Amino acid sequence: MAHIGIFDSGSGGLSVLREIRKILPEQRYIYFSDNAHCPYGEKSAGYIIERSRAITEMMLSEGAEAVVVACNTATAAAIATLRAEYSIPFVGMEPAVKPAATGTVTGVVGVLATAGTLKAPKYLNTKGLYEDAVRIVERVGKGFVELVEAMELDGPHAEAVVRASLEPLLAEGADTIVLGCTHYPFLLPLMQRIAPAGVSFIDPAPAVARRLLDVLRTNGIPLTDPDPGVELRSSGDDTTLKKLFELI
Repeated sequence: MAHIGIFDSGSGGLSVLREIRKILPEQRYIYFSDNAHCPYGEKSAGYIIERSRAITEMMLSEGAEAVVVACNTATAAAIATLRAEYSIPFVGMEPAVKPAATGTVTGVVGVLATAGTLKAPKYLNTKGLYEDAVRIVERVGKGFVELVEAMELDGPHAEAVVRASLEPLLAEGADTIVLGCTHYPFLLPLMQRIAPAGVSFIDPAPAVARRLLDVLRTNGIPLTDPDPGVELRSSGDDTTLKKLFELI
Protein backbone atom coordinates (compact mmCIF):
# COMPACT_ATOMS: atom_id res chain seq x y z
CA MET A 1 0.00 0.00 0.00
CA ALA A 2 1.32 3.42 -0.95
CA HIS A 3 0.50 6.83 0.45
CA ILE A 4 1.52 8.72 -2.70
CA GLY A 5 0.80 7.86 -6.32
CA ILE A 6 2.84 9.44 -9.12
CA PHE A 7 2.20 8.94 -12.84
CA ASP A 8 3.41 10.11 -16.21
CA SER A 9 3.01 9.13 -19.84
CA GLY A 10 6.35 7.39 -19.45
CA SER A 11 9.49 7.47 -17.34
CA GLY A 12 9.97 11.25 -17.38
CA GLY A 13 8.02 11.75 -14.16
CA LEU A 14 10.91 10.09 -12.35
CA SER A 15 12.54 13.53 -12.52
CA VAL A 16 9.70 14.71 -10.27
CA LEU A 17 9.93 11.68 -7.99
CA ARG A 18 13.63 12.45 -7.57
CA GLU A 19 12.85 15.90 -6.15
CA ILE A 20 9.95 14.63 -4.02
CA ARG A 21 12.13 12.02 -2.35
CA LYS A 22 14.65 14.70 -1.40
CA ILE A 23 12.12 16.26 0.97
CA LEU A 24 9.99 13.18 1.71
CA PRO A 25 12.54 10.36 1.84
CA GLU A 26 10.58 8.21 4.31
CA GLN A 27 7.36 8.08 2.31
CA ARG A 28 5.99 5.16 0.29
CA TYR A 29 5.29 5.70 -3.41
CA ILE A 30 3.80 3.93 -6.37
CA TYR A 31 5.08 5.23 -9.71
CA PHE A 32 3.20 4.38 -12.89
CA SER A 33 4.66 4.81 -16.38
CA ASP A 34 1.96 4.70 -19.05
CA ASN A 35 4.58 3.95 -21.66
CA ALA A 36 2.32 1.69 -23.73
CA HIS A 37 0.43 4.91 -24.56
CA CYS A 38 3.43 7.27 -24.65
CA PRO A 39 3.86 10.01 -25.74
CA TYR A 40 0.76 11.96 -24.69
CA GLY A 41 1.81 15.18 -26.43
CA GLU A 42 -0.10 14.66 -29.68
CA LYS A 43 -3.07 12.75 -28.23
CA SER A 44 -6.53 14.21 -27.64
CA ALA A 45 -7.60 15.61 -24.28
CA GLY A 46 -10.36 13.00 -24.08
CA TYR A 47 -7.90 10.17 -24.54
CA ILE A 48 -5.58 11.54 -21.86
CA ILE A 49 -8.48 12.02 -19.44
CA GLU A 50 -9.53 8.39 -19.86
CA ARG A 51 -5.98 7.16 -19.27
CA SER A 52 -5.65 9.42 -16.22
CA ARG A 53 -8.91 8.09 -14.76
CA ALA A 54 -7.80 4.49 -15.25
CA ILE A 55 -4.43 5.14 -13.61
CA THR A 56 -6.05 7.01 -10.72
CA GLU A 57 -8.45 4.11 -10.11
CA MET A 58 -5.51 1.71 -9.97
CA MET A 59 -3.65 3.95 -7.52
CA LEU A 60 -6.72 4.28 -5.29
CA SER A 61 -6.99 0.50 -5.21
CA GLU A 62 -3.39 0.45 -3.97
CA GLY A 63 -4.20 2.86 -1.14
CA ALA A 64 -2.92 6.13 -2.55
CA GLU A 65 -4.03 9.12 -0.48
CA ALA A 66 -2.69 11.73 -2.90
CA VAL A 67 -1.65 11.63 -6.55
CA VAL A 68 0.99 13.65 -8.36
CA VAL A 69 0.28 14.08 -12.06
CA ALA A 70 3.97 14.22 -13.01
CA CYS A 71 3.22 15.02 -16.65
CA ASN A 72 2.67 18.50 -18.04
CA THR A 73 0.40 17.29 -20.83
CA ALA A 74 -1.77 15.18 -18.50
CA THR A 75 -1.94 18.04 -15.99
CA ALA A 76 -3.17 20.38 -18.70
CA ALA A 77 -5.72 17.93 -20.09
CA ALA A 78 -6.96 16.00 -17.08
CA ILE A 79 -6.22 17.41 -13.64
CA ALA A 80 -9.38 19.54 -13.45
CA THR A 81 -11.46 16.45 -14.25
CA LEU A 82 -9.61 14.32 -11.71
CA ARG A 83 -10.10 16.92 -8.98
CA ALA A 84 -13.81 17.10 -9.77
CA GLU A 85 -14.34 13.34 -9.79
CA TYR A 86 -12.17 12.11 -6.90
CA SER A 87 -11.95 13.21 -3.28
CA ILE A 88 -8.19 12.80 -2.82
CA PRO A 89 -5.84 15.73 -3.51
CA PHE A 90 -3.98 15.98 -6.83
CA VAL A 91 -0.77 17.91 -7.46
CA GLY A 92 0.09 18.80 -11.04
CA MET A 93 2.84 20.44 -13.04
CA GLU A 94 2.88 24.23 -13.27
CA PRO A 95 4.39 26.05 -16.27
CA ALA A 96 7.46 27.73 -14.76
CA VAL A 97 7.03 30.96 -16.73
CA LYS A 98 6.96 33.23 -13.67
CA PRO A 99 10.47 32.41 -12.37
CA ALA A 100 11.77 32.53 -15.94
CA ALA A 101 10.25 35.96 -16.53
CA THR A 102 11.71 37.17 -13.26
CA GLY A 103 15.18 35.79 -13.98
CA THR A 104 15.77 36.68 -17.60
CA VAL A 105 18.38 39.33 -18.41
CA THR A 106 17.82 39.53 -22.15
CA GLY A 107 14.05 39.78 -21.72
CA VAL A 108 13.50 36.65 -23.80
CA VAL A 109 12.18 33.46 -22.23
CA GLY A 110 12.27 30.16 -24.08
CA VAL A 111 9.76 27.38 -23.45
CA LEU A 112 10.39 23.78 -24.45
CA ALA A 113 7.26 21.64 -24.11
CA THR A 114 4.99 19.19 -25.88
CA ALA A 115 2.42 20.36 -28.40
CA GLY A 116 -0.34 19.45 -25.96
CA THR A 117 1.09 21.63 -23.22
CA LEU A 118 1.73 24.64 -25.47
CA LYS A 119 -1.88 24.78 -26.69
CA ALA A 120 -3.50 24.08 -23.31
CA PRO A 121 -5.45 26.86 -21.53
CA LYS A 122 -3.41 26.33 -18.35
CA TYR A 123 -0.19 27.26 -20.12
CA LEU A 124 -1.75 29.97 -22.28
CA ASN A 125 -3.26 31.67 -19.23
CA THR A 126 0.08 31.65 -17.43
CA LYS A 127 1.86 32.93 -20.52
CA GLY A 128 -0.65 35.76 -20.82
CA LEU A 129 0.29 37.09 -17.40
CA TYR A 130 3.90 37.73 -18.42
CA GLU A 131 4.10 38.19 -22.18
CA ASP A 132 3.72 41.96 -21.91
CA ALA A 133 6.82 42.14 -19.71
CA VAL A 134 9.02 39.65 -21.57
CA ARG A 135 9.09 38.01 -24.97
CA ILE A 136 8.20 34.33 -24.81
CA VAL A 137 9.38 32.04 -27.59
CA GLU A 138 8.35 28.39 -27.80
CA ARG A 139 9.39 25.15 -29.39
CA VAL A 140 8.08 21.61 -29.14
CA GLY A 141 10.89 19.37 -27.91
CA LYS A 142 10.41 17.16 -30.95
CA GLY A 143 11.72 13.68 -30.29
CA PHE A 144 12.83 14.48 -26.73
CA VAL A 145 10.36 12.08 -25.04
CA GLU A 146 11.33 9.32 -27.44
CA LEU A 147 15.03 9.84 -26.66
CA VAL A 148 14.44 9.49 -22.93
CA GLU A 149 12.18 6.46 -23.33
CA ALA A 150 14.93 4.84 -25.42
CA MET A 151 17.56 5.75 -22.76
CA GLU A 152 19.39 7.72 -25.45
CA LEU A 153 20.52 10.61 -23.27
CA ASP A 154 23.72 11.48 -25.14
CA GLY A 155 25.57 10.82 -28.38
CA PRO A 156 25.51 12.33 -31.89
CA HIS A 157 21.88 11.45 -32.65
CA ALA A 158 20.57 12.71 -29.32
CA GLU A 159 22.56 15.92 -29.73
CA ALA A 160 21.16 16.50 -33.22
CA VAL A 161 17.59 15.99 -31.98
CA VAL A 162 18.07 18.36 -29.04
CA ARG A 163 19.83 21.01 -31.11
CA ALA A 164 16.96 21.10 -33.60
CA SER A 165 14.54 22.37 -30.93
CA LEU A 166 16.88 24.19 -28.56
CA GLU A 167 18.97 26.24 -30.99
CA PRO A 168 16.01 28.22 -32.44
CA LEU A 169 15.24 29.46 -28.90
CA LEU A 170 18.85 30.44 -28.35
CA ALA A 171 18.90 32.21 -31.73
CA GLU A 172 15.94 34.30 -30.57
CA GLY A 173 18.02 35.50 -27.61
CA ALA A 174 16.45 33.37 -24.88
CA ASP A 175 18.70 33.25 -21.83
CA THR A 176 16.24 31.35 -19.62
CA ILE A 177 14.68 28.11 -20.83
CA VAL A 178 11.62 26.57 -19.19
CA LEU A 179 11.53 22.77 -19.29
CA GLY A 180 7.84 22.13 -19.86
CA CYS A 181 7.90 18.33 -19.89
CA THR A 182 9.06 16.04 -17.11
CA HIS A 183 11.10 13.94 -19.55
CA TYR A 184 13.28 16.90 -20.50
CA PRO A 185 15.40 17.16 -17.31
CA PHE A 186 17.01 13.84 -18.24
CA LEU A 187 18.43 15.64 -21.29
CA LEU A 188 19.56 18.65 -19.25
CA PRO A 189 23.30 17.79 -19.23
CA LEU A 190 23.18 17.64 -23.03
CA MET A 191 21.23 20.92 -23.26
CA GLN A 192 23.68 22.64 -20.94
CA ARG A 193 26.56 21.53 -23.11
CA ILE A 194 24.88 22.89 -26.24
CA ALA A 195 23.80 26.22 -24.74
CA PRO A 196 26.32 29.04 -24.29
CA ALA A 197 27.43 30.22 -20.87
CA GLY A 198 24.84 32.35 -19.12
CA VAL A 199 21.81 30.39 -20.30
CA SER A 200 19.82 28.90 -17.43
CA PHE A 201 17.23 26.12 -17.44
CA ILE A 202 14.25 25.93 -15.09
CA ASP A 203 12.97 22.55 -13.94
CA PRO A 204 9.61 22.92 -12.13
CA ALA A 205 10.02 19.63 -10.23
CA PRO A 206 11.45 21.14 -6.99
CA ALA A 207 8.46 23.49 -6.76
CA VAL A 208 6.08 20.55 -7.31
CA ALA A 209 7.79 18.65 -4.49
CA ARG A 210 7.32 21.60 -2.12
CA ARG A 211 3.68 21.88 -3.16
CA LEU A 212 3.13 18.19 -2.41
CA LEU A 213 4.58 18.63 1.06
CA ASP A 214 2.13 21.48 1.72
CA VAL A 215 -0.79 19.40 0.40
CA LEU A 216 0.07 16.43 2.61
CA ARG A 217 0.30 18.64 5.68
CA THR A 218 -2.97 20.43 4.87
CA ASN A 219 -4.82 17.14 4.37
CA GLY A 220 -3.35 15.36 7.37
CA ILE A 221 -1.63 12.72 5.23
CA PRO A 222 1.39 11.09 6.89
CA LEU A 223 4.79 12.37 5.78
CA THR A 224 6.44 9.05 6.56
CA ASP A 225 5.63 5.37 6.18
CA PRO A 226 6.89 2.46 8.30
CA ASP A 227 7.83 0.71 5.05
CA PRO A 228 9.25 3.48 2.83
CA GLY A 229 10.16 2.86 -0.78
CA VAL A 230 9.03 3.00 -4.39
CA GLU A 231 7.00 0.47 -6.34
CA LEU A 232 7.45 0.81 -10.09
CA ARG A 233 4.63 -0.08 -12.47
CA SER A 234 4.20 0.37 -16.21
CA SER A 235 1.65 -0.37 -18.91
CA GLY A 236 4.40 -1.58 -21.26
CA ASP A 237 7.99 -2.75 -21.13
CA ASP A 238 9.64 -1.56 -17.91
CA THR A 239 13.30 -1.73 -19.00
CA THR A 240 13.77 2.04 -19.38
CA LEU A 241 11.78 2.73 -16.23
CA LYS A 242 14.10 0.56 -14.16
CA LYS A 243 17.26 1.99 -15.77
CA LEU A 244 16.19 5.61 -15.30
CA PHE A 245 15.15 4.88 -11.73
CA GLU A 246 18.73 3.83 -11.04
CA LEU A 247 19.88 7.29 -12.20
CA ILE A 248 17.78 9.17 -9.67
